[in-house]
Amino acid sequence: MNKSLLLGFSALAILAATPAFARALDPDKPEDAVEIMKRAQCGAKDGTPAIYQWSGKIFSRVEGESDRLLFTGEGMNIRQCVTVTDPKRGKGYRQVSREIMLFTDPKSGEVIRNWTNPWTGETVEVMQVANDPVNVPTAFPYAADGKPFHLGYKRMGPWLAMPLEVPLFYHNVLAGNYQDYVGGKYHAMEIFDFIAPANEILDTKKPTAHPSISWVRISDWMPWMKMRGRQGHLVFNAVGTKLDNFDALPKQLKDEIAANYPIYAKAPPTDDARPNETTWTAFKKWVDERHRRQPPTAHPGS
Repeated sequence: MNKSLLLGFSALAILAATPAFARALDPDKPEDAVEIMKRAQCGAKDGTPAIYQWSGKIFSRVEGESDRLLFTGEGMNIRQCVTVTDPKRGKGYRQVSREIMLFTDPKSGEVIRNWTNPWTGETVEVMQVANDPVNVPTAFPYAADGKPFHLGYKRMGPWLAMPLEVPLFYHNVLAGNYQDYVGGKYHAMEIFDFIAPANEILDTKKPTAHPSISWVRISDWMPWMKMRGRQGHLVFNAVGTKLDNFDALPKQLKDEIAANYPIYAKAPPTDDARPNETTWTAFKKWVDERHRRQPPTAHPGS
């Protein structure tokens, strides 16, 4: 074959393998900021599953006593994104996901099935976190009122850091219908800190990015702990990263998913319209099913 022709075919092959209009994304432009978030959360290509995995510790925080390390935790979230275009708000994306976190023993690392509450002495069954779905509202470059999307980022040398604080204060399905009057709402704070190589997440020639993440959560007690209104909170502290695929998860997570949560090997469909699951809605279903199978014994005098 003619050498110049061969070089021409080689150049065409390189062009074919390079995304069209490859460029450096600008975090200060609303359109690019949304694309950066999509690349961090999922990837540039719609419908491609992405996996985040994390590992950490879970402490008690009770006024007047030392913090206690109660559990370690091993978790994963599997998600995918789809492009959504609005004539006024621009090109955005919708993210759908489901997630699991296992409560594990700080010494053995084994999944805890039953736990003896150190405050009450009662042994309770542990409900692992298994929320399906955990979907995110569509992100657009511009809000309905025209306000541009702002990516809260910090450029730190070769890294792009993206902190995200999520205050939570909402109706607790376990606490009745009068929470605005007597309290009992679910109150928590989740803090996600993503950090990615800037030359990866801002370069559209690369199909995705692999950020590392830290996750902190301050929340009420898990309902299965049966704390009966005891003062205090849980503090979760974990680190994680986006993995290349499901097989890269730790064996413990893969084994637990295969045995008890097989649907979590795949992300929900991108048109998933179900309401989000939370620890509280999942627990209500969990405990209602147990009461259906075995009604609770009435207390004396009731």
